[in-house]
Amino acid sequence: MQYDVIIVGGGPAGLSAATILGRARRRVVIFDDGKYRNEASRAIHGFLSRDGIHPAELRRIAREQLARYEVEYRCVHINAARQIDAGFEVTLEDGSLLQSRKLLLATGVTDELPEVEGVRRFYGAGVFHCPYCDGWEVRDRPLAAYGKSAAGLAASLKTWSNDVILCTDGPATIKSDDLQKLERLDIPVFRQKLARLEGTETLDQIVFADGKVQPCRGLFFNTGQNQRCDLAKNLGCAFTNKGAVRTGKLEGTNIRGLFVAGDASKDVQLAVVAASEGAKAAIAINTALQLEDGQ
Repeated sequence: MQYDVIIVGGGPAGLSAATILGRARRRVVIFDDGKYRNEASRAIHGFLSRDGIHPAELRRIAREQLARYEVEYRCVHINAARQIDAGFEVTLEDGSLLQSRKLLLATGVTDELPEVEGVRRFYGAGVFHCPYCDGWEVRDRPLAAYGKSAAGLAASLKTWSNDVILCTDGPATIKSDDLQKLERLDIPVFRQKLARLEGTETLDQIVFADGKVQPCRGLFFNTGQNQRCDLAKNLGCAFTNKGAVRTGKLEGTNIRGLFVAGDASKDVQLAVVAASEGAKAAIAINTALQLEDGQ
């Protein structure tokens, strides 16, 4: 039995694509291994009509709505994928094989968390990667940008608070233009190493290795990210210099029949944008299937 589309990834991009394709009466299966970039997040923000919803609740609602369109939803990890004459073949974790005419990867990325004591404890409760997602909740409070190349992030945080510092966690070379901008915006640069983050239920302060203590209610980091899985790489996808899968305006890749949507493909990484990319990919996939079927 061959599916029209196999979707790998059960976040906003994959679920959105599955909804559109299900409504287009396509035979679709979506695989979700239960690992999400925002698993530490307590709420999704900026999502029209769902602002503040817990990520798990958003996924629950989406899966519930998928059922009416007879989309298969499977909590299974995909070990591998390859291109075949008929489209694509994926290998499930139990070794079984499934085939589809088109393949959509919505597998997302993983963030490289700072190696500082307390970061994992406060991730989602004072430590964040996106000010657009969580800046409002810590507005007008002392904030910190973390990273050796986080001068731009520090400047951006002034939108949410006048009390902003830049922590490089050790010696770092900052361009003269950036230093001038930081000085103009009254953003101090702390170049000493961080010892740990402290707080009760949420982040309260930064403790530096030299003993200095700095109040902080929100630390936003800029330390890089990686593709969550190697499926796109192993299939031969082209990548941007930022490590994202290179896609066209409708999320198509350089591999015929393969689409990538969500954080894995773009640098505007919001849940609502991922859902939009999933919808665009779904329409492109359905259009391609229609053309192949002579419609």
